[in-house]
Amino acid sequence: MNIGEISRMLADQAETVAKYLLPNGKRDGAEWRAGSTGGEAGASLGVHLTGTKAGVWSDFSTGEAGDLVDLWAAVRCNGHVGKAVTEAKSWLGVKDPEFHGHASKSYKPPLVPKCTKPKGPVHQYLCGKRYLTEATLEAYKIGADGKNIVFPFLRDGEPVMVKVREAADGAKPKPTSAEQQPCLFGWQAIPDSAREVTLCEGEIDAMTLYQYGYPALSVPFGGGKGAKQQWLETEYHHLERFDRINLCFDNDKAGHEAVAEIAPRLGRHRCYRVVLPKKDANDCLTGGVKSVKEFFDSARTFDPVQLRGASEFTDEVIEEFWPSETTRGRTTQLPWDRAHGKLDLREAELSVFFGINGHGKSQIVNNICVDAMAQGRRVCIASMEIKPQKMLKQLTRQAAAVVGSIPSIPYIRAVMQWFHDKLWIFECVGTTKASDLLDVMDYAHKRYGVDMFVIDSLMKCGFAEDDYNAAKLFVEKLCDFKNSTNCHVILVAHSRKVENETSRVGKMDLKGTGAVADLCDTLVAVVRNKRKEEAQKSGETGCDDQPDAFLYCDKQRNGDGAEPRIGLWLNKNTMQFVNYESQRPRRYVEFTGSVEVSA
Repeated sequence: MNIGEISRMLADQAETVAKYLLPNGKRDGAEWRAGSTGGEAGASLGVHLTGTKAGVWSDFSTGEAGDLVDLWAAVRCNGHVGKAVTEAKSWLGVKDPEFHGHASKSYKPPLVPKCTKPKGPVHQYLCGKRYLTEATLEAYKIGADGKNIVFPFLRDGEPVMVKVREAADGAKPKPTSAEQQPCLFGWQAIPDSAREVTLCEGEIDAMTLYQYGYPALSVPFGGGKGAKQQWLETEYHHLERFDRINLCFDNDKAGHEAVAEIAPRLGRHRCYRVVLPKKDANDCLTGGVKSVKEFFDSARTFDPVQLRGASEFTDEVIEEFWPSETTRGRTTQLPWDRAHGKLDLREAELSVFFGINGHGKSQIVNNICVDAMAQGRRVCIASMEIKPQKMLKQLTRQAAAVVGSIPSIPYIRAVMQWFHDKLWIFECVGTTKASDLLDVMDYAHKRYGVDMFVIDSLMKCGFAEDDYNAAKLFVEKLCDFKNSTNCHVILVAHSRKVENETSRVGKMDLKGTGAVADLCDTLVAVVRNKRKEEAQKSGETGCDDQPDAFLYCDKQRNGDGAEPRIGLWLNKNTMQFVNYESQRPRRYVEFTGSVEVSA
């Protein structure tokens, strides 16, 4: 929850907050009056309590003004907005969603080289060639180690990362230790009261923007996407204090990729894209650009544009006919060759897998998830019907593909490490509130970049079986979520009771409201081949070469009308489904030690 949301919550109970912060004040009409932010009695400071200005305050004697977060910072936190946000959240009873992701990695403080204030070649390079001032170097605590520049990454005054590079054009920073926590550079130069900050692509650019009058932070690993922006996980909460975040990245492909990843995860409503007239901020400074104000003033928002001319979609339509590698990378294939191009999982889609109890829906979906992780997807599974360790046992079997035995303990550890940064679990066995689940999904996407979610099952989402309106509302919210985030959501649902399990269930057999079938993008019935099983039990022949299960696609909104039937064979030892009976299951995790032990 960011500062804007906290501010609105405080404003909703403005009088209670004003009394808490300024107990020596008193109400005067529609305002709370006090002497100053020091809390003494008086009338110089007024807080609006009602109407559209609720929570807005000003001190006529000092000129101070702001909202209730600013007042909280001034009264209780010595002007530190970040601390005020933390305190206010606690006072409001706001907690971040409980989320069980991968185990928190432990980091070690960096080894800070012995260094001096910039002098000699370091001073000449930064001040003479890059046009930075000594005041700027002091603000960012820049050091020198011989010919090397030392960039300290401080947070709350403590070193979190250190980067060292030679004071020369084209020099690359020395590799940082993997034991250092990814951190933004420049916190030491951000005023405690600041509610606007700029993110950029390099330490020198951050210092340049500061010199232009825009306190700035630099990402630690440059432009690009994916692992380049892993700092989002560790800095997510520290950025909650800002109403506005300017994204001033290099005007190149890597810069555009970084912006495209960062903006939705930090919140499009508070991110602005700043495009400078040259490649980066320091090029502007050394190129004679006196001010960058006009470029910040004209920064573009990320607000959705609801109405666009059809011709504006030309490139996107071409992509539909002639997909690029990037577009193909946003489509997740199912693990089975015969499904490729016929039944795929695309971004911004809701897929429903349904069937009779015991027909293998969860097992097939888990199989899909393991393969999706191998394709680069980050997956979160909410399996409310079994305990996490039981579900992870199945996923481990599927990923390990150990045939005829069980995985060794070292191999199990290797598989679980493979899941790190690929798989997160929503820990709840039983019924959960739909709102809690949606909150966690939103959090997981923004903080960890999760882009595929599994909800197993619909009937565990906090509404009665016959409450069709609640089910419809929940599915509508899932659609809103997948459309706004471009994530893929898999929803597992049940079929109505049938007289004969050997019958093929269809969309009309889907349990609950028909809105589920109407609203989803893809609808797949999972059917276990009970006829084959019964024939084998009775000793009949003729069915042995048939698949063990079928996927019947009953709807595929974005699949060019294709509604394929896909037969699958089950390898019982690995719990994987394969394309044909003799196919060897795929081993997803390579391991050099012993992978299995006798059962």
